[in-house]
Amino acid sequence: MARRILTDPLLWCLLLLLALLFGMPHMTRFFAALFPALERPVYRQDSFAALAFAHLWLVLTSSVIAVIIGVGAGIGVTRPAGRAFRPLLETVAAVGQTFPPVAAGGGGAGDGL
Repeated sequence: MARRILTDPLLWCLLLLLALLFGMPHMTRFFAALFPALERPVYRQDSFAALAFAHLWLVLTSSVIAVIIGVGAGIGVTRPAGRAFRPLLETVAAVGQTFPPVAAGGGGAGDGL
């Protein structure tokens, strides 16, 4: 049983994430050796944990908003009063699924961030 837990990749990924979240300020020398051309290989304005939690909050908030809109629209088009909007909603959903989030919202390698 103990061997099974120690060979679980989820455990190792979680440990790596925690090490990066809370140990990033202490890894400046390591990243400086990996990326010698960079003046500051570790972002110092805010902690990595604070940035990760801010990102998590942003993802959760946007996901809740998307679920509320999607479920509401789905319920709306299944009712007799909203049936006329079903083809429009299906088209909007198909177009939304065609573009990956990075392409639709920027965030690509060439956007200057």
